[in-house]
Amino acid sequence: MSLLLRRLWKLCHGKPAGAVVKRSSLLLSSNSYSSSSLLQTPPCFVLTVAPCGEDLGKLVIVKANEFCITDLEKKVPLDLVDTDEMLMVGASNGWVATLKDDGIVRLQDDLNPFASDTNPKRIPLPPLVTLPRCQTQMVTNMAMSSSSPEDMDCVVSLKFFGPQLSFCRPGGKPEWTNIRIANPCFYSSPVVFSKKHGMFRILASGGYLIGSWDARTDKKSKPKFQRLRFRNVPNLSKTKRELLSSCCTSEHLVESGTTGETFLVKLYRRPRASGSEKMQTKALMVFKIDDEGNAVYTQDIGDLCIFLSKSEPFCVPASSFPGMTSNRVAFLDFDENVYISVPCSNIIGGNCPYVAPYHIPPQNIV
Repeated sequence: MSLLLRRLWKLCHGKPAGAVVKRSSLLLSSNSYSSSSLLQTPPCFVLTVAPCGEDLGKLVIVKANEFCITDLEKKVPLDLVDTDEMLMVGASNGWVATLKDDGIVRLQDDLNPFASDTNPKRIPLPPLVTLPRCQTQMVTNMAMSSSSPEDMDCVVSLKFFGPQLSFCRPGGKPEWTNIRIANPCFYSSPVVFSKKHGMFRILASGGYLIGSWDARTDKKSKPKFQRLRFRNVPNLSKTKRELLSSCCTSEHLVESGTTGETFLVKLYRRPRASGSEKMQTKALMVFKIDDEGNAVYTQDIGDLCIFLSKSEPFCVPASSFPGMTSNRVAFLDFDENVYISVPCSNIIGGNCPYVAPYHIPPQNIV
């Protein structure tokens, strides 16, 4: 399977991607993902896990600033990616959340290429509590208020399909605070954490409304809502309108920690062929959201590169990582990995299976 994925990745991306065995390069950046002068690793994702015996496998990654495959010596349990015994239900800042049949969510750093493999961290959270007329078996995603759940003030949020939103502080008082969202527009949407606002935010289906919840206190607070008004929307040709109307649309909220800007990204995907289950990205639209709720269409996000996947989204200045292309969106899903130019919507990449479709943001090296 590992060899097959390597070959498929090369075919999808149309450039040589020979396996390279080397240690992760560190880059000094004073204008990076965390806005601090620290050594940082480039964004990356796990391409596959190569079996190496004793139910273990070595991570094979792709860095966002290098168009090649990198084999690592770090070993992880194969059951994390190869079986249904341990189901990954979300990721944030290099941590994955797993949910077994016992109903316990565990936070693990196994798939973080730059975390220790000799001392992997596994943090069990309290048993889930299901609110009336809600469910907690199907998780939309996970978000965190800081880079590590070991931080005393870190709040972990789980968004479930349906009305339930839950918060937990693993390093503090380990218990769930559960909220039942009234508006059905939020039921299928993911949650993200905004450092700018200090709140967990959910973009409603359709992208016209943002709900914000403050989970940093022990008391339940009333959500705040911001209605968006789309501005500067381009006049599309008939062909482009027909293309977009034939697609499934997903909306993504992402924030830049370096510029303070908030973006709304609309992705348009449709089946690769008639009857096919594989989805293919056909277009995108990017809007910059101001404090008054104006979502202004833009084809220029400057030096930034936005990373969307099944993990919590993020964006970084491309100039902080030599080789990375700016003004584009990187999108990763279970069956697709593409890079989309914001100015012209040119798409590079294609369909390929991914065992862990999580973009991992830059990691500080202490």
